[in-house]
Amino acid sequence: MPGLRGNKVYLRALEPEDLDFVHTVENIEEFWEVSATQTPYSRFLIKQYLENAHRDIYDIKQLRLVICDLQDNEVGLIDIFDFEPKDRRAALGILIADPSERGKGYGAEALKLLCNYCFTHLAMHQVYANITEGNETSVKLFENLGFQRVGIKKDWTYSEGGFKDEILYQLINK
Repeated sequence: MPGLRGNKVYLRALEPEDLDFVHTVENIEEFWEVSATQTPYSRFLIKQYLENAHRDIYDIKQLRLVICDLQDNEVGLIDIFDFEPKDRRAALGILIADPSERGKGYGAEALKLLCNYCFTHLAMHQVYANITEGNETSVKLFENLGFQRVGIKKDWTYSEGGFKDEILYQLINK
């Protein structure tokens, strides 16, 4: 994909060989709150998902890419979802799987590359993210890239025996 290579990472399409990586990431309970997952994913389901990952974003309204470092190691996943071409907006999600790989600038560069792709190649007017309260790492990441806090969904996510607010961030292409 054009323009998806930076100084630290590049973004690439999912491949069948990503089965183990995606299976591992999808089954890390730490990520379940942000992905609205409640049960583990089987290898079979992940394999089926990967077999359909080639489908066009205009057809399935989402795109998942692998974040790789420049040594071709998978470090995370980044998503475009709730893709609305008529309204020219899309939601974004990102995760760096291994805690030891966080704080190296991979997430910031990957998010910047994806925003540029959305604005340049998909002609999006805006991208947005929903961040659960308390996720200060994500708040800092999105704010540092110019996303504006525009709203709060009160008691939006039930987690760990209580409700958490969800903060809506937008980046509008001007």
